[in-house]
Amino acid sequence: MKYPEATILIVEDNRDDALLIQRALRRANLINPLQVVANGEQAIGYLKGDGPYAARSSYPLPELVMLDLQMPRVSGLEVLKWIREQSECRRLPVVILTSSDQAPDARRAYELGANSYLIKPGDFEELAQLARRLGASWLVVKEPAGSDPMFGTAVSPRTPPTAPGSGNPRQARFSRRISPP
Repeated sequence: MKYPEATILIVEDNRDDALLIQRALRRANLINPLQVVANGEQAIGYLKGDGPYAARSSYPLPELVMLDLQMPRVSGLEVLKWIREQSECRRLPVVILTSSDQAPDARRAYELGANSYLIKPGDFEELAQLARRLGASWLVVKEPAGSDPMFGTAVSPRTPPTAPGSGNPRQARFSRRISPP
């Protein structure tokens, strides 16, 4: 998924949190297009391409979903369950980004197929750091040529991205980090 056209769908019912997440992703130099929906019902509609989301040129299928858990109408866990039941969305990476630090919530999210469970920090700078770590493992980051923000080492600006498990030690490290506890 490491290409700039890969859309990120942010599912967040708190408007202020949604704006902070968007700002943190931009602060982390992520260049992916962002789409935001305000609840689980809208998330399912977006992913199905229903109603206002029918124009895939304006609302492309995302390559990553950032999903809050505690939302009205349809919860984040219900959205995650729905995603994993759909053949066209089953393999879609889903990162839970929530204020819930409850172990049963995390356990249930992983049981339903979450790729990662992250707790929203209370401070913007911490959120920006979280966005940088997220970008290093999932997304396209606009970086100065010849640098690797995670490890501070020189890399070739022409090095093509590699899939997890392909022998790239950086990718393998992140694959292990996001595994369920």
